[in-house]
Amino acid sequence: MNAEPIRIGTRESQLAVWQATRVKELLALRGVPGELVFIKSEGDTDLQTPLYEMGVQGIFTRTLDVALLNNKIDIAVHSMKDVPVVMARGLQQAAVLERASSKDLLVPGSMLQDPSVLEAITLGDAAMLNSIPAAEPSSFNSIAAENPSAAAGAGFHFTIATSSLRRKAQWLNRFPDSQLENLRGNVNTRLRKLAESNWHGAIFAAAGLERIGLRPESAVELDWMLPAPAQGAIMVACRLEDEVTLKKCKPLEHEPTSFCVKAERDFLRTLKGGCTAPVSALCHIDGEDAYFEGQVLSLDGKQKIEVKMHTPVYKSYSLGVDAALDVLDRGADKLMKEIRSHLE
Repeated sequence: MNAEPIRIGTRESQLAVWQATRVKELLALRGVPGELVFIKSEGDTDLQTPLYEMGVQGIFTRTLDVALLNNKIDIAVHSMKDVPVVMARGLQQAAVLERASSKDLLVPGSMLQDPSVLEAITLGDAAMLNSIPAAEPSSFNSIAAENPSAAAGAGFHFTIATSSLRRKAQWLNRFPDSQLENLRGNVNTRLRKLAESNWHGAIFAAAGLERIGLRPESAVELDWMLPAPAQGAIMVACRLEDEVTLKKCKPLEHEPTSFCVKAERDFLRTLKGGCTAPVSALCHIDGEDAYFEGQVLSLDGKQKIEVKMHTPVYKSYSLGVDAALDVLDRGADKLMKEIRSHLE
């Protein structure tokens, strides 16, 4: 008798379907059949309200969680950065797949083509912008045509699209004269909105664009922008009591990725921040050591508290918690209170 296929719950966006299909393929390689079950999330239906104004955690995962708890699906596939640090009662992490790129990208708009300006953005170097002569109007924006002096140095007034408080805060920390616009929707929708706009660019997660083959050649990596905890990782969730499904999914686990994203999410959890808070974290393993970097920024980007730690892997179970306690001791508690009051 053929085994019943695992019902794999997924959102309907191209990226979500890609991720769920990848899980299905990995299960099939291990002799476990699967079928996709499509479920629309609240985050997919309201494309106007910024995520931080919607007032709930897990806006992209909650509907899948409910379907899982109601036995309509056997597993749910999530972008792990969207998963609340405290999972819904009755659910558990079944597997974390090997991480893709954790980086953020700037996709330039048609009004931002100057190579020198793009290089300064890639480096996050406002001082470098100060040394750039006035840009050609066609390569920067209409402001430069009306006021050439505004196109040099601190006069670069970027208009950048992103709904992420984390990305906004880090961008403003580097380029404080910028205007930030909210941008919602799936990857395809956001790329279309950028093409139809007069923005200088929009910020995307590299993994999302690369997974579905939509990374533009013009995109530049923002190496200075620290990612959201677990960015680039895919998580599979199942019911807490479903040991059979858990056993089938466990071979998909990539232990180094699981270790690193746990530290990053521990950092966020200890800070009592939600998925939309301007909190960044990245952990990586090099040899026998684990390296951690974390940041907390004020919403306007003017205040930044950061931490860097490394420790032998065998001693690093509490690495994310230790890093969070360090920044809390240096004023992050006050910043987080201000952030939470804004999000409530």
